[in-house]
Amino acid sequence: MSLSRPIVVLLLCMRLHAQPLTLQDCLRLAVAAPSSVSLARQESEIARHGVTQARARFLPQTHVTTGFVYNSPRRDDRSTFSFIPLNAVREYIGLFSAGQEFDTSGRLRAELARARAGRDAAGANLAIAQRELKRAVTTAYYRALLTRRLAAVTNHALAESESFEKRTRLLFEAGESAKADLVKASAQTAFLRQSLNATELEARTASMELASFWTREVAAPLELADVLDQPAPELEASLESGPGAAPAAGFLRRLEFNFLDAQKRGFTAEARREKAALYPQASLIFQYGIDSVAVRARDRGYAAYINLNIPVFDWFKARSATRQFEFRVQQVETSRAITERTFSKEYETALARVRQFHAQISLTRAQTDLAQEDLKLSRVRYEGGEGSALDVVTAQNGLAQARANYYTSVANYLNARVDLEVASGR
Repeated sequence: MSLSRPIVVLLLCMRLHAQPLTLQDCLRLAVAAPSSVSLARQESEIARHGVTQARARFLPQTHVTTGFVYNSPRRDDRSTFSFIPLNAVREYIGLFSAGQEFDTSGRLRAELARARAGRDAAGANLAIAQRELKRAVTTAYYRALLTRRLAAVTNHALAESESFEKRTRLLFEAGESAKADLVKASAQTAFLRQSLNATELEARTASMELASFWTREVAAPLELADVLDQPAPELEASLESGPGAAPAAGFLRRLEFNFLDAQKRGFTAEARREKAALYPQASLIFQYGIDSVAVRARDRGYAAYINLNIPVFDWFKARSATRQFEFRVQQVETSRAITERTFSKEYETALARVRQFHAQISLTRAQTDLAQEDLKLSRVRYEGGEGSALDVVTAQNGLAQARANYYTSVANYLNARVDLEVASGR
C-alpha cells in the first residue's frame, strides 16, 4: 500500500530528527513534500494519458444502442404513421455497432505524434523541475551553513574583543593604559555585538528558508551537518586548465533543449494534422441487431456503411492553419539558436566561477593563518607596551574578516559546482 506524500515527509522527519540533516536528507525531504516537482509529475501523467487516448483512436469503437420510438398514427388511417421521416408507428431498436476510422488523411497519426511530443515535453519539464528544486535546496542548504558559520565567527570575534576590553580596562584602572585604548576596545565590542545580532538574524532566516521546502514549522530548530570544514572537492582534470580545456559543447546536453525538441515535434505534428483536412478520410461502420416494428428474432440483420469524406472547398482554412504551425516551428528553431548562445555564456561563466572560487579557498586559508598570527603578535606587543590598542583592534577585525572570507569562498565554490553541473547538462 502506497503512502501519501505528507506521511512520507513526516516519517522522514522522524527518522532524521535524531541526527543532523545532510544535503541528501534535505533533498529527500524536499522531493517528498508537495512542490513544483509534484505539479510537473502530475502534468507528465496527464500527458501520458493523452498518448493512450490518441493510440486508442486507431482501434475500432464499439457500442450497443437500444431504443423505442413511437410515432402517432394518422387520424384517417390508424395503420399509417404521421411523421414521414420515421419508419413505423412503433419501432424497436437493438443494435451492436462497430466503427473503424481508416487514417487515409494522416490525421490520426499526426494526433498521436502530437500526444507523444506533449508527453516528451512534460517529461522534460519534470526533469527540469527536479533539477531546479535540487538546485534551490542546495543553495539554501549552503546558505544556512554559511550564515551559521559567519555568526560563529562574529561570536568568536566578540569573545576575543570582550577579553581584550576587560584586559584594557584593568590596565587603565591600574594606570598602565590610556583612556583612548579603552575607548577603542569598547567601541570594537559594541560594533561586534551589533554585527552578531545581524548575523544571527540572517542565520535564522536562512534556516527557515531551507525548512520551508518540506514543512510549515519553519521556526523549529534545524540541525544541519556542517561540511564547510571538510576538504572542498577538488577540480576535475578537465577543469584545472584554462579556457577551452573543458568540453565546449557540454551545455548542449541541458534539459531545456529536450523540451524545445519536443515542442518542435509537437508543432510539426499540429501542422500535419491541419494539413490532413486537405486529404480524403475513410471510415467503416458495421451494425448488427434489430430495427423493426416488433421484437422478433427473425427480423435481425446487419448493415455496413463505408464513408469517404473528400474535402472540396475548405482548402484556404486548412492551409492557413498549417502555415501557422509551420511558423511556430520556425519560432522554436529561432528560440533554440538564442538559447544556445545564452547557455554557452552561462556555461563559460559557471566554469570561470568554479575555477576562481577554487583558487580563492587556498588564498583565504592562508589569509586566515596570517591574520591569526598577526592578532597574536599584536596582543603580545600591546602587553609589552610596544604596540597600540588600534593595532589589536585592527588585527581582530582582520581575523574575523579572513575567517568570513574563507567560509564564504568554500560555500561559493560548492554552489558554483552545482551551477556548473546545471550549465553543463549533468
